[in-house]
Amino acid sequence: MALGLFFLATTAGRRTIATTTSTCISSSHKVIRPTTAFLSSSSLSHHRKDASKQHMSSSSSSKQAPKKKKKSRGKDLRREFIGMAKAVDRGQFAITYNPGGKDGISFEAKSGLPARNKPFVVLGIESSCDDTGAAVVRSDGVILGESLASQHDIHEEWGGVVPGLAKTAHEEKIDLVIEEALQNANLTMSEVDAIGVTVGPGLEICLRVGCERAKEIALRYKKPFVGVHHLEAHILMARLPFGNLERVEVQPATEEVHEAVHAMSFPFLALLVSGGHCQLMKCLGIGRYSIIGGTIDDSLGM
Repeated sequence: MALGLFFLATTAGRRTIATTTSTCISSSHKVIRPTTAFLSSSSLSHHRKDASKQHMSSSSSSKQAPKKKKKSRGKDLRREFIGMAKAVDRGQFAITYNPGGKDGISFEAKSGLPARNKPFVVLGIESSCDDTGAAVVRSDGVILGESLASQHDIHEEWGGVVPGLAKTAHEEKIDLVIEEALQNANLTMSEVDAIGVTVGPGLEICLRVGCERAKEIALRYKKPFVGVHHLEAHILMARLPFGNLERVEVQPATEEVHEAVHAMSFPFLALLVSGGHCQLMKCLGIGRYSIIGGTIDDSLGM
């Protein structure tokens, strides 16, 4: 967002004059009377510069006051949440992540979804921070192929993630990572049924790389586009049936949804230790979460 500062200079009449004051001292009192003098071009220029400086000075001082008030308001708001867990919705957020759908508790992709009465394949793209990732996942939870480009060596010398360097590395590796994930899945882009991508939270300039690439692919191949909430994706990974599990939840097929196998069923507890979010959450369903508690400072992920 850019702020525009506009300065307006006005002059009156065809001739510019300056009013000065001269002082006459009488025996009983001081008299101040105005005198009018025509200015030469050189003195006029000097006068304009002085007036401009005074105008800028007054404008600067008048603009500083609101900034101080705004800063003070920000401090007051932060004080309200001292000692409380971060990232908990207490009504302070202008935008919230709420489900909708016909039932009020589910999410709907505006671009539509593949037919869900049989297994479908999704290409997932991740660029929220410092690693570029892609995976081809079947809707029953089976990972068909994946690829990851780590940026550990890039950021190690800085002691943390440098957003600008991360963005550049994403741009350099994202096409290679996507192509490798498809090759590992032994599939082509035309055989993928939908495109999913992390839309946040994360580093904005990094998220943009993945989102723009996913959007381009979805438009080119006419595939449904699904935005994925970063933290929800971490939570739902716990439901994927990895390895030889002794106990799994089988979701029976219906007319609308095919059979699926999950490692656990709702509700369950989840501990997130990711970036600026460290939270203990009660997970009630897709898009339905309750934050029980969290850190009051940065998490281990920071």
